[in-house]
Amino acid sequence: MKILLANDDGIYSPGIAALAKIALRFGEVRIVAPDVEQSSMGHAITHSRPLSYKKSPIVFEGVEAFRVNGTPADCVALGLHMYPDTEVVLSGINMGPNLGNSMWHSGTLAAAKQAVLLGVRGIALSTPVGKSEPDFEGLDPFVEQSLEILLKDSTLGLYNVNFPRKPAGIIWTRQSVRLYDGNVIPGEDPMGRKHFWITVSPLEAAEQGTDRWAIENDLVSITPLRLDLTNEAELKLYIQQT
Repeated sequence: MKILLANDDGIYSPGIAALAKIALRFGEVRIVAPDVEQSSMGHAITHSRPLSYKKSPIVFEGVEAFRVNGTPADCVALGLHMYPDTEVVLSGINMGPNLGNSMWHSGTLAAAKQAVLLGVRGIALSTPVGKSEPDFEGLDPFVEQSLEILLKDSTLGLYNVNFPRKPAGIIWTRQSVRLYDGNVIPGEDPMGRKHFWITVSPLEAAEQGTDRWAIENDLVSITPLRLDLTNEAELKLYIQQT
């Protein structure tokens, strides 16, 4: 199997190194990742300047790797141009979860979405991070098992996978959609200039069967996604009214 790896944390992230090690068990691996961190970049596409790539300064054993001066979606677009025989794009392992509403701005998931938009399967993988790096060695068997589940089906698909710190199992989930209280916290830098931090706090508990509920219960969450955002029930209602 021909596998392309990307991420939004950048070429230096230990998460992409951990994923490359596991992905090699499934086939030939190539890496095309951002040269700097691009977290929460969403599905931004560079259009006002040209892109370029350079050999990765990090050596990935058995893997050809490049860094790109662009976004996660740029990396996948360029990577699929460089490697047109790619069969699946893996994005991650992200240093931080991508659950529920965060799917809207996740650069990790955007890389997987870009793959599907270009006709290739896309799988995003993420895990929480605290004061220390995630235990990628401990996550290894669960990442491998998740990929075994998803790679055995050759049909085009988009999947979002999240790993708790210490997994106890794997389940299929739906996206957690809940309301948040958006907060803007003002501050001041050493020069006396104002700045602001944007934070959010959930107003509702996670529903059972959702991705966020799974992580709260130490379960690996696999969520199948689609590109069509149409509200079909509302569309049907409007059509019936006309």
